[in-house]
Amino acid sequence: MSIFKAILNKIFPSNHPANDAAAPAAAPAQAPGAEPAVTAAPTTTLPPVDVQAVLADLQSKQSQPLNWKTSIVDLLKLLGLDSSLQARKQLAGELGYTGSTDDSAAMNVWLHQQVIKKLAENGGKLPDDLK
Repeated sequence: MSIFKAILNKIFPSNHPANDAAAPAAAPAQAPGAEPAVTAAPTTTLPPVDVQAVLADLQSKQSQPLNWKTSIVDLLKLLGLDSSLQARKQLAGELGYTGSTDDSAAMNVWLHQQVIKKLAENGGKLPDDLK
């Protein structure tokens, strides 16, 4: 599982579309000349997930104060995920980081911004000060 997928799994409920871990299935073979089956999109949508509330709840259960609002390392720690440099480099690769991963400070700032952005894109509700 990708690190970003693990982040989504920790924040969003298991029935949320962001947690749809199933890989796209291969299209079934069709008889020649047969019309492709049309699959209807689900008609129900889940309400946005209040990411700040989820993370604040997790923080309230921690004895160690974590600055998850600005630190990718602390965000990963809060979620119980690997926050090592190697893990962050892997996450940077998953999210398309083009800078030098040797400059971990710049990479960390970029990672935090991208993770917050991607959470919003996947149905996360975030306050303006986190966007």
